[in-house]
Amino acid sequence: MITTYLRRGIAAGLLAGLLAGLFAFVLGEPSVDGAIEVEESTAANQHQTETSANHAHEEIFSRSTQKVGLILATSLFGVAAGGIFGMIYAYFRSRLSSNSEWSRSLSLAGAAFCGVFLLPFLKYPANPPGVGSPETIESRTAEYLLMMLLSVVVVALAWYTARELKERGLSTQTRQLAVGLGSVFVFGVLYSLLPAGPSPGEFPAALLWDFRLAALGTQLIFWMGLGVIFGLLCERSKRRESWA
Repeated sequence: MITTYLRRGIAAGLLAGLLAGLFAFVLGEPSVDGAIEVEESTAANQHQTETSANHAHEEIFSRSTQKVGLILATSLFGVAAGGIFGMIYAYFRSRLSSNSEWSRSLSLAGAAFCGVFLLPFLKYPANPPGVGSPETIESRTAEYLLMMLLSVVVVALAWYTARELKERGLSTQTRQLAVGLGSVFVFGVLYSLLPAGPSPGEFPAALLWDFRLAALGTQLIFWMGLGVIFGLLCERSKRRESWA
């Protein structure tokens, strides 16, 4: 059973990754190009030392290669994330409140989107090249990964709490208020305790938000696509089984 959902997850993740990569290529890459131009212009105006200037302009891969690799990267990410999604779905399938494969898939994808991306994004929004000191990349990456891990844990605890409250006979309104307010409180504490993200400084605000909206849209396309495609595959298999 797990193998079946694993295969569906990989297939759905691959297709969703392709869609997300195409979205990022069309709408995200122009803002990356603009950010690189700003970074190079700022470096030139500040008269950086020859060593740091050469380091800034060194490219392991050309921009054209990076753009092609973007779709490959999102596809590979989709395969990995889709496989994990399929295994988690197989485990939680009987525990989800909905009786529809379609609704289960969408609800799980929505929870994953919130825990893996949206909630960490609200604390540490995506930044283009040129924002933040290169010396702090490792610490910023660690802080983001910690926020992502904590977000996933809180989302899982919220789901478990809602399930427990339902089994105890509490009304829908009471469950939603309790879980919602509790989650807001916990995330408020986490947001206040974790270090703040880097300041964009004088980076152009319009370009910054174009980049962040493209990052948000890419992730939304991926998780929505994963939930939809996986749900359709499960529903199709269910119909075939009922006809057999």
